Amino acid sequence: MEQYNIHPDFLKYKITPPLNPAFLPAVQFFMKRMQDMVKIPEGLKETRRKIPGYQDVPVGISIFEPEEEREPLPALVYFHGGAFALQSAPCHKKLSCSYALNTPCKVVSVDYRLLPENTFPIGLEDCFAAYRWVLENAAQLGISPNRIAVGGDSAGGALSAGVCLLARDRGIPVPCFQMLIYPVMDERQNSASMKKYNDTPLWNSRLNAKMWKMYLKDGLPVEKGYASPAEAVSLEGMPPAYVEVAEYDCLRDEGIAFAKALKDSGIPAELYETKRTVHGFEIAEKNEIVKESVDRRIKKLRSVFQ
Repeated sequence: MEQYNIHPDFLKYKITPPLNPAFLPAVQFFMKRMQDMVKIPEGLKETRRKIPGYQDVPVGISIFEPEEEREPLPALVYFHGGAFALQSAPCHKKLSCSYALNTPCKVVSVDYRLLPENTFPIGLEDCFAAYRWVLENAAQLGISPNRIAVGGDSAGGALSAGVCLLARDRGIPVPCFQMLIYPVMDERQNSASMKKYNDTPLWNSRLNAKMWKMYLKDGLPVEKGYASPAEAVSLEGMPPAYVEVAEYDCLRDEGIAFAKALKDSGIPAELYETKRTVHGFEIAEKNEIVKESVDRRIKKLRSVFQ
């Protein structure tokens, strides 16, 4: 890693996701246990429930909401990262709590179905079903129906953009905003950063290729953009976006390119390029770059939800 100017706080995490299908169920179980151990901050409450997912299969959601705020509140429907294969991690739960408490808003975190069994489009359709459910039940949930955003990191970024495309094409109200954090965007994997960063911590192009191979086992749809948003035929009608990328991340350039494509289509898109960072850098939660990045996202959500 000496050839990269990565902040030392991120170099401590020399872990890589185990994308071997044989190990994934055990890893998913372990991560679920780890997430359950994260305590909810004072002033916030969590509600867990099951809702109908794709083809009416039950899907779990967690709703994080401030206890003292007046309703209705805006909402962020959040799709966690993890290569379409891993459960929501402890850092995802902490981020959801931070967004809910400090924006303030209600965060609906979706436990969509995962690889290896659930290849495209199952996870995406679960996410779309969850977004539609929040939209249709906004009044009962104490949510302002015109202030429902989607967001996600990594694979969750692809799911967020995919949900926006599906909402547009299926004739339901699109989210008011999309927050895409170092997002997976392009199954073609031909960017300069994808070719360069094959050995970076937490994520790299070799793992990225394994992910896409598993996720698209049954092939791409006719409208490729639902799986690979960079290949969408048109981005017209998409909501405004905040796109954040990490400097030493194989996904960096496709995130930058997607922000540009949105702008070229007349969609407001703010791009922020973090420096000395790697994919999933929020794992070092006490780092100043992480704190600044989370604060920036919260400020953006506040401005969107005004």
